[in-house]
Amino acid sequence: MTAPAPVPASRRVLLAAPRGYCAGVDRAVIAVEKALEQYGAPVYVRHEIVHNKYVVQTLERKGAIFVERTEEVPEGNIVMFSAHGVAPVVHEEAARGKLATIDATCPLVTKVHKEAIRYANEDFDILLIGHEGHEEVIGTSGEAPDHITIVDGPHDVDKVTVRDESKVVWLSQTTLSVDETMETVDALKTKFPLLVSPPSDDICYATSNRQAAVKVMGADSDLVIVVGSKNSSNSIRLVEVAKDAGAKAAYLVDFASEIDETWLEGVTTVGLTSGASVPEVLVEEVLEWLAARGYADVEIVKTAEEHITFSLPKELRRDLRAEAAELVADK
Repeated sequence: MTAPAPVPASRRVLLAAPRGYCAGVDRAVIAVEKALEQYGAPVYVRHEIVHNKYVVQTLERKGAIFVERTEEVPEGNIVMFSAHGVAPVVHEEAARGKLATIDATCPLVTKVHKEAIRYANEDFDILLIGHEGHEEVIGTSGEAPDHITIVDGPHDVDKVTVRDESKVVWLSQTTLSVDETMETVDALKTKFPLLVSPPSDDICYATSNRQAAVKVMGADSDLVIVVGSKNSSNSIRLVEVAKDAGAKAAYLVDFASEIDETWLEGVTTVGLTSGASVPEVLVEEVLEWLAARGYADVEIVKTAEEHITFSLPKELRRDLRAEAAELVADK
C-alpha cells in the first residue's frame, strides 16, 4: 500500500508588534513636514533626519535639503538638527552661520545628554556604551568630551582606564542591543566594582520593545525579514536579535524589491518586523510581496502596547524666516 503524500505545512507570516515608527522618529519627521508647510522650501536638515532611505527621499521631494555639515547651509536659512542629536559645537556653528535652528533631537537622546552634563559637572569619568562614529554617540560625547570614553562593546572593556574608580558612571546609546549592552555593563562592573548606573535605562522604550517582540517571533521563524536601512543601528540590532533567538536566517531590506526569492526555499514561517525609523507603508509592501508567493496567513505577535507621544519642537511656534533675516541684517 502506497503511503499518502505528506500534507505541506501552511505558509504563514509572524508580524511583530510593536514595530516601525517610535515617538521620537514620528516627532522628527512631522517637524520637517511642518517646517516646510510653515516656512516653505528649502528647509535644511543637518544629517538624515532619521536613518531611513525612503523617509529621506520623500522629504527631499517636498523641499528638504539634507547636508552633512552646518557650513553647507547658506546664511539666513533654517536648519534642523536630526533626531540623533548634536554636540554644543554644532549650535555654535549655526550661530556663526547666521542660521535659524530647529532642534528635533529625540527627547530620550536629550535625556542622555543631560545625564552626561550632570556627571561631568560632578567630575565623573563617563563610560559611554555605543558605536564609535554613530551620530548619536558623536552628539553625546560632545557634551562632555573631556570626561567621556566610548566603549564599543564587551571587547573594549579591557582597554578602558579611568582617573578614579570611585567616580565612574556608564551611559549608553539609545538604540543598542539590550542584551549586549548589559553584557558590556557586567564586564565594566567586574573591572570597576563601584561603577554607577544612570537613574534610568538609557536604551529607549521602542528599541527594547521591538527587540522583545523579535525574540518571541524569531524563535518560531525559519526566516526573519527586518525592514530598515543599512545605517539604522536599531534595525541592524533586530537582525542580530532574530538570529540569537533561533531564526535560521535574518535579513535587512529597505524595500520589498530587495528580498531574494531564494531566501524562501524550505521556509514555512516568515517573521516580519521593522526598525524604529520605518514607515508602515514599507511593511505593507513586504506583506503584499509575501502574499503573492503563498504567505497570506498573517499572525500578529504582540508583546507590548505603546502610547508615548512627544510634542513638536518649540521653535515651530516662531517665525523663523524673520529670525534668520534679522540674524543676517545684524551682521
